[in-house]
Amino acid sequence: MHLPDLYALLTREGRWALESAMAFEPREKDFLPDFAMLAKRFPRETARAALTIAILRGEAAAKFPNAEKMYFTREALEQATPWAVAAHRARRFTGAERILDLGCSIGGDALALAAAGPVIGVELDEVRTAMVRLNARALRADVQVVQADVTELPFRLTGREAVFFDPARRQDHQRIFSVEDYQPPLSIIAGWLPDAAGLCVKVSPGVDLNEISGYDCEVEFVSQDGDLKEAALWFGQFRTTGRRATLLTGEAVHTLALGPEAEQPRLPLGEPGGYLYEPDPAVLRAGLVEMLGAELGAAQLDPQIAYLTADELVTTPFARVWPVEDWMPFQLKRLRAALRERGIGRLTVKKRGSPILPEDLIQQLRLEGDGEMTVFLTQMEGRPVVVMAGEEIR
Repeated sequence: MHLPDLYALLTREGRWALESAMAFEPREKDFLPDFAMLAKRFPRETARAALTIAILRGEAAAKFPNAEKMYFTREALEQATPWAVAAHRARRFTGAERILDLGCSIGGDALALAAAGPVIGVELDEVRTAMVRLNARALRADVQVVQADVTELPFRLTGREAVFFDPARRQDHQRIFSVEDYQPPLSIIAGWLPDAAGLCVKVSPGVDLNEISGYDCEVEFVSQDGDLKEAALWFGQFRTTGRRATLLTGEAVHTLALGPEAEQPRLPLGEPGGYLYEPDPAVLRAGLVEMLGAELGAAQLDPQIAYLTADELVTTPFARVWPVEDWMPFQLKRLRAALRERGIGRLTVKKRGSPILPEDLIQQLRLEGDGEMTVFLTQMEGRPVVVMAGEEIR
């Protein structure tokens, strides 16, 4: 989308076109027929821009509570932080005298940060800069935006600013994996840290931990309803621990943290007991499996595998849990016989540390019963085993 097309949507005719497009409740797959209808009533470029925004607003509803009022580009929406995650992150900025959002895109994070204090966003792209202004106005958020390159800030940090930095992690629609290939690279923060009251950097949840090991920061991994969403690096006054796993479930926030100097307990190894735990992905990425296991009184099946087991049930938000019905060294014929004896026909296969593909196993088992079961393909002290489990305990 070009800037004149965006501004055309702000005219009387453009607003009518956008309202008409939204009335279709359009989807990307229906773009051509919907566009043909709109283009009969409005100029083609206005119709195209209106339909594009209407489609993106519909898709954005899963991320933003006020998506129907906002403006997006396709790429910006795909990279935008879900509102619950952005709001969680923004809470640490509460009370800041001034908040800088460097690389603010269409303003998703800036709008969340505005609940903590006045925000100044910096964005290079002229269309996204305009969208930040429109989105802030629509949601009555205290956000100003400056069109500038964050590598050449048009102002100096004074020591009173809390900084949020979200570098681009895609180029030509391809993911960027190294933090030094981000645009701009993570190393740019070295020039900001001495003069920032606090600094937070959003990075990929799959970030190579070796690449950030030299940074003096807290590393927080955040999941939402079991899906890993992001990692955040917290510097200066924002740093509260060494590693943190944060789980957002509905309105609840659960956090598990390990101090920078603390050591995790060493868990015993053991056979599958009464219950099998699968830690949340945020716990896995934060490397806090042993800490969680100690809280649960659990053992590990294998020192290299994240499954935990215990005889007693301890409910926790940090892991999914299944009752163990049986387990055995993995052997196809033996497993098939055990499942057929139980009348199992529908199987959910989960795995860690096994080369077997779930779909291949299901095909090879040739089950015909009416029952359902979850099986875990894993290893115990280096040996392949299979754990048969009942219905997940929620």
